[in-house]
Amino acid sequence: MVKCTECEAEIKVPNDSVEGEIVTCPDCGASYELEKSDQGFTIKPAQAVGEDWGQ
Repeated sequence: MVKCTECEAEIKVPNDSVEGEIVTCPDCGASYELEKSDQGFTIKPAQAVGEDWGQ
C-alpha cells in the first residue's frame, strides 16, 4: 500500500502491478503513476492527457 499525497488515504497496489501503471485513490479520486523502488512501489502524480480533437 501507498499513501495518497492529496488526502493521506491508503491506496492498495495490486500484487501484479507494473511500473508505469496508473492507480486511483479510492477517497479523493487522484490518479498516480507507479514507480519501482527498493521497497516495492512509490507513486507520482499521473500526467493529465487532454483531448485534442484534431486541433
